[in-house]
Amino acid sequence: MRIRALQSGTSADGIDHVTASFTPHGDVLHVRIEDHGTAPMPADLGGPLARALGGDALTGEEWNRLDTRLGQAFGDVAARPSSAGAVDLVVSHGQTVHHGVSGDAVWGTLQLGQPAWIARATGAPVLFGVRVADVAAGGMGAPLMTAFDELWLARGVDEPAAVVATLNLGGIANVQVRGADGAMTGFDTGPANALLDAWTSSAVGEPCDRDGVRSARGRVDTVLLERLRRHPYFALPAPKTTGRETFDLGVVRDALNGREIAVDDVCATLVELTAGTVADALRDAGVTGATGSRVIASGGGTRNLHLMRRLRALLAPLPVETSDDHGIASSARESLMFATLGWFALTRTPLRLPGTPSAAAAVAGQWDLSLAPLPVLDASPTPPRRIVVDAVPGRGAAPGQEGDSR
Repeated sequence: MRIRALQSGTSADGIDHVTASFTPHGDVLHVRIEDHGTAPMPADLGGPLARALGGDALTGEEWNRLDTRLGQAFGDVAARPSSAGAVDLVVSHGQTVHHGVSGDAVWGTLQLGQPAWIARATGAPVLFGVRVADVAAGGMGAPLMTAFDELWLARGVDEPAAVVATLNLGGIANVQVRGADGAMTGFDTGPANALLDAWTSSAVGEPCDRDGVRSARGRVDTVLLERLRRHPYFALPAPKTTGRETFDLGVVRDALNGREIAVDDVCATLVELTAGTVADALRDAGVTGATGSRVIASGGGTRNLHLMRRLRALLAPLPVETSDDHGIASSARESLMFATLGWFALTRTPLRLPGTPSAAAAVAGQWDLSLAPLPVLDASPTPPRRIVVDAVPGRGAAPGQEGDSR
């Protein structure tokens, strides 16, 4: 079974895509990344997306045009020829424009990108709306990575009972923790790239602090850092979830409170906020430097070399690796997760996410079958107890590319 997955993160500057094959062997699901990459977001979508993500009031016509054009853009990427060959189905996460959180509950989540355009472009069945069913079941709808990591991090017979955490550094940072007893938890720690990207875009017209150059040469402003750390989200107990609507440029401006600080010093301070709040969250979740414990990072933030240095310093002696070290390109891991949700949905496997009542666990997503029916499986597979990511012969882990998350 070959599945192509598409998603655009909070940076909204590109469409990440991955094509992966899925082969069950008993209760082990073997996954192979066939190809992956990032296509730039069409230029005509930049302004409308920025307005929607910034909370501007849009007319019905503007929302309609944005939803339509995003669907067409995702369709164009989905229809691109792949060295892997034809796909059996497409998963489209779309573009999150709002994640509705009130206190410790999520009341709704909204992703744009009409799937009918993707179905029309590819002739394949399309899975979409993958977060909504979990929210309707009383869950948070994010982070969804826990459903993948529960199986990917499942211990083999000979593996030590160590605590292992994964860390996704997109616009928002989220962690998934497998405890020594094998139990999983996952939650958003707060901003990863969201505030830093918003600041560099506003202050100097650069979409991000590429490679962490600005933050590395800046100095942390302790007053600004203290004000940023007072944000009420950091005091909420886990599991919890957040989004760009909570951590936007206004958070930085409010914390500056009219003070003039060098651009690079603000960058350094925002990196320290991310590294510090991630480190605090991991320690609170019981992730320490005990033998066998480690953190596996992925997402666009792994390309910020200064952020990775600060994380390693704050978490020492806990090893901080990247998913590239484990056969999954850092920029492809979240898209691979969405492809896996396509397999789960096809086989009617409910998601198991922290914060969702176990009895209410839901199968992710809705289907657009306007151009093709669902593929027929040779046999009803056994629900997977473990995911193994296989390397492509002669290719190994694909090199990192631009990428982001919700």
